[in-house]
Amino acid sequence: MTRQSVEQQPQRSIRVDKWLWYCRAFKSRTMAAGFVSAGKVRVNRERIHKQGTAIHIGDVLTFMLRDKVVAYEVLALGERRGPYKEAQLLYKDLVDEGHHSSSTPAAE
Repeated sequence: MTRQSVEQQPQRSIRVDKWLWYCRAFKSRTMAAGFVSAGKVRVNRERIHKQGTAIHIGDVLTFMLRDKVVAYEVLALGERRGPYKEAQLLYKDLVDEGHHSSSTPAAE
């Protein structure tokens, strides 16, 4: 395979530490890597300890962040750490989605 054909192929996975940094869950990639290495992240309900673990579109990442449970479904892999609005396109927040539906006032 030539270098050019490799560059044209769509990216199918990304390192979990890199993705967590891209989606702005952590201020630095080093912080994200340390968090993963400490076993504080689950991918599809499986605890991981390697920051190089590959994640794919459709995977669900679950972890505690600032005393809050975070569950993100991976919607895109990303190519860089962009601004907040761009980072939001990488995931669907499954926890916030559940709170909105349960906080709807009941009809009396």
